[in-house]
Amino acid sequence: MSTTRGDGASDEQLLALARSDPDAFGVFYDRFERDVLAFFVRATGRADLAADLTAEVFAAALSSASGFRAELGSARAWLFGIARHELADAWQRGRVEDRTRRRLGMEPLALSDLALERIEELGGGEDALALLGELPEDQRRAISGRVLEQREYADLAAALSCSESVVRQRVSRGLRSIRDRLEQAQ
Repeated sequence: MSTTRGDGASDEQLLALARSDPDAFGVFYDRFERDVLAFFVRATGRADLAADLTAEVFAAALSSASGFRAELGSARAWLFGIARHELADAWQRGRVEDRTRRRLGMEPLALSDLALERIEELGGGEDALALLGELPEDQRRAISGRVLEQREYADLAAALSCSESVVRQRVSRGLRSIRDRLEQAQ
């Protein structure tokens, strides 16, 4: 499969193709690497830890791509489910496991200072996280669920006992408030 052809495939199709075509998983990886890294930077505040967790998530995704079932949800939700699981395991153990990467024969990560700086930029900075804590609870919960946890709006609406449009409104208002305060601080 050529990367050009893979770019037009859906995420779900790429996972199905990944079983026999490594290039398909490469395209899937390229689509989500930045989002997964940003998720972990925001969750941990550490670029090195975010990079390790991201590597383990994609190794686990590659290893279990054959188990993906599109009828149960989107490939993005599946991937971020793996990410949330890896994050919870890391917090519980106090370290990032690398057993899946080792089993697949993947080399350990070696990141330059420049690479770590770029990863840190994905998190949006600690100021935004501090401002998140100052928002009204409904906006804070909506933003945390959508931005930090990468949950779908329908899932958040059910969890917050409101409609999707209300969740979207809370996220929008909260993010606008954070952006405005960050701009005022500069």
